[in-house]
Amino acid sequence: MWTRLAPIGREPGTHGYRRYAWTGADADCRAWFREQAEARGLVHETDRNGNQWAWQGDPTAGDAVVTGSHLDSVPDGGAFDGPLGVVSAFAALDELRRRGAEFTKPFAITNFGDEEGARFGLACVGSRLAAGQLTKEQAHELRDGDGVSLPQAMEAAGYDPDAIGPDPERLSLIGAFVELHVEQGRALDLSGDPVGIASAIWPHGRWRFDFRGEANHAGTTRLADRRDPMLSYAETVLAARREAELAGAVATFGKVAVEPNGVNAIPSLVRGWLDSRAADQATLDKVVASVEQAAKDRAQRDGVDLAVVRESFTPVVEFGHALRDEIGALLGGRAPLLGTGAGHDAGILSGSIPTAMLFVRNPTGVSHSPAEHAAEDDCVAGVLALADVLEGLACR
Repeated sequence: MWTRLAPIGREPGTHGYRRYAWTGADADCRAWFREQAEARGLVHETDRNGNQWAWQGDPTAGDAVVTGSHLDSVPDGGAFDGPLGVVSAFAALDELRRRGAEFTKPFAITNFGDEEGARFGLACVGSRLAAGQLTKEQAHELRDGDGVSLPQAMEAAGYDPDAIGPDPERLSLIGAFVELHVEQGRALDLSGDPVGIASAIWPHGRWRFDFRGEANHAGTTRLADRRDPMLSYAETVLAARREAELAGAVATFGKVAVEPNGVNAIPSLVRGWLDSRAADQATLDKVVASVEQAAKDRAQRDGVDLAVVRESFTPVVEFGHALRDEIGALLGGRAPLLGTGAGHDAGILSGSIPTAMLFVRNPTGVSHSPAEHAAEDDCVAGVLALADVLEGLACR
């Protein structure tokens, strides 16, 4: 499975992945998922929001046990974030069949669409739509960097954008969702454990900072006469690092757009996106407010206009203790509990259905990078742990 999936969407120059929603690489990933489902005699379907499902048993019976993750990537992302959870789900099913386990509940493997938000700027679009956290109208307003709207992209890929929206009927039939994911940090590497259980997801969000100045000639405009938004943006980037460090949080400007984007032109617009996360809501609010104030102060000094827009936000997710504790018992009490600053489909769905997560050790902690890695032995340990969990939840 891993060998077949690995080349899809991989960039030769960077060796990273560009599996963006509703593109050719996305279609190839979806075809791979369908092939894996049908090879195992599972019933494949795509829901109204473009999420894929591979069913064993009658999904309408209710109390289904579901596992899976996503196959899309960030720009030049790694091979493991998302795909490890999907590959491990199919491998865990193979392991349960090898054991002769008999399912007593409906079972499904999922691939949620557009989890990373790399194309349209909003993470977890497929699961947000299903859970009613993103309306059809809001989704239709999403556009990529080339101005292509989400409806246009879906239509070009052969899907109906008018069908998207909340899917409470489907979610009501799910009794538990367990997502396996490569750890995006080094907690397991430091503890020496191959597999861990998620305790909570930090609150996190994305804010767009628009700094508007005045375009002018870089060689003839006196420094004193400039309204340069790049200066305001640069000070804000430094402020984000400073405030996050003081608060024990994280804050990152990882994406920037410049107009007119000429080497010899003072910019008229610098647009930067802030990603910030913290262990609790109060800390996150303080960091973002401090960064915004620093941006306002510098923009005023530079004669630059500033607008700040919160584009997405996910509050703290405390995974349900009952399911979490049951999974811990199924794993013999050996797996440590871990908090995480990364968002996941399981976090979005936790407000609608019982969810839990397993993490597989990442020896360097590197993620969202071609250097992302997990050792084969640890991946196998993750599969066996997931199989133990699924056997306990769905085969009793």
